[in-house]
Amino acid sequence: MTLVWLSDLRLNATLSGPPDAAPVILIHGLGLGAGLWDGLLPALARFRVLTLDLRGHGASDTPPPPYALGALIRDVERLADHFALREAVVVGQGEGGLIAQGLAVKRLDLVRGLVLTGSATRLGNPEWWQARIARQREHGPDPEADCAALLGPRWKDQPAAGPLRAMLDQTRPEGWQGLAAAVATADLYQTTATLTLPTLVLAGGDDRKVPPDMQRETADLIAGSEFRVLPGLPHLSMLTDPARFGAALGDFLTRIGHG
Repeated sequence: MTLVWLSDLRLNATLSGPPDAAPVILIHGLGLGAGLWDGLLPALARFRVLTLDLRGHGASDTPPPPYALGALIRDVERLADHFALREAVVVGQGEGGLIAQGLAVKRLDLVRGLVLTGSATRLGNPEWWQARIARQREHGPDPEADCAALLGPRWKDQPAAGPLRAMLDQTRPEGWQGLAAAVATADLYQTTATLTLPTLVLAGGDDRKVPPDMQRETADLIAGSEFRVLPGLPHLSMLTDPARFGAALGDFLTRIGHG
């Protein structure tokens, strides 16, 4: 664990891989953390890989909610600048995919490719998110419901259930509420439609949270993007089957000449 001191908070971030290798930045979604990618790291051993806990998650600081999407994008931008990363492929999972899209629009010098998984340009509507935030404030977290949404109805039988519960349990309610508020009003349709960089939209075939058809719509927005489905896998396919997810990601990185 490495805490990077920024001007207003500390973020937990880890940089691994050969110093001169092509960079890959991995951004997790709501309620999760850098550990989401642990099983994927062997497949990315030849790259310079940055993993991080978003503000309010994992070992990073938890400012009071709500958060702004722009602040979350700026957090990742500052980490990339801190580690002198340029022309990275940014992988965004779920709500982290919104951050990845925003970063690509803002910093074309930093982002040369995108991989979006379980994400879209908009995730729910403000009223739905506000109801979720209010419910969590009143009743506390509901990790069993979260596990079912992220791994599918038979989540208790999966080896990934343990690591997932650990990440969910580590997320402070204020951090969850802060990130949820940031994405509640996010609609990146118009800005994402301007992107022309190499992009892979990688969907789990059994994703109950963000169905593949919804993810395909995002792929259709970006000129020259690729859409691929991993049959039988849920929302967190990198956690349940890192070998298949890593193979698909590695194929894409090779095709675009990254590293």
